[in-house]
Amino acid sequence: MTLWPYPRWVAHRGAGKLAPENTLAAFRLGASHGYRMFECDAKLSADGVPFLMHDATLERTTNGHGVGGQQAWSALSQLDAGGWHSRAFAGEPLPTLENLARFCLANGYLLNIEIKPTPGTERETGEVVAREAARLWQGAAVAPLLTSFQVESLEGAAAAQPELPRGLLLDTLRDGWLATALDLGCQAVVCNHALWDAATVAQVHGAGMRSLSYTVNDDWAAQRLIDLGTDGIITDRVDLFSPGG
Repeated sequence: MTLWPYPRWVAHRGAGKLAPENTLAAFRLGASHGYRMFECDAKLSADGVPFLMHDATLERTTNGHGVGGQQAWSALSQLDAGGWHSRAFAGEPLPTLENLARFCLANGYLLNIEIKPTPGTERETGEVVAREAARLWQGAAVAPLLTSFQVESLEGAAAAQPELPRGLLLDTLRDGWLATALDLGCQAVVCNHALWDAATVAQVHGAGMRSLSYTVNDDWAAQRLIDLGTDGIITDRVDLFSPGG
């Protein structure tokens, strides 16, 4: 297997549920708990700016309305992406991928960028996020890991910046999952943690890839994955798990 430069523990969307997900406040809070690698979700504004948001629509995590990817960055940048969580975070803005990159690079933190396209923009989002990541992390010691559930997005990322590491996200072990990951040139498979067993870990490791899990919030689940020899654990519980463990 190729050298794997990433730590075992990854903070989901910055700090899990302790702060408004995918905001700089969340990444700062995750870092304060000792985490040095984070997962985020990236999609495109209507004018092609990669920004952080999980959902296609704005309602759950901002005071905006409608589909985020159908609005220009000038409008998205004005939204409150923290008040939904708690008063303490009211007024927290949506970050661009560039905002987060500068924070991570300044502090030596690592990043897993999940490409989360607005439906219908799968390949374009993969291409643009990969190009932006390559630009922002140019010359960095460790590049970000690009992951997606969308095969088209990973194909776009591979075509645009083949040197950036990629991982296939899976919520089920559908037919041909391992072949798909290999065809995409992935370095990792990232599964719902319940899908891993000794056989699937062996398959992935035998194919020269790494095995990562989302979203692991219980001691027993984390210990099971460690015992199986998996390579990465994405968690909301930055207050429960010490990333040094």
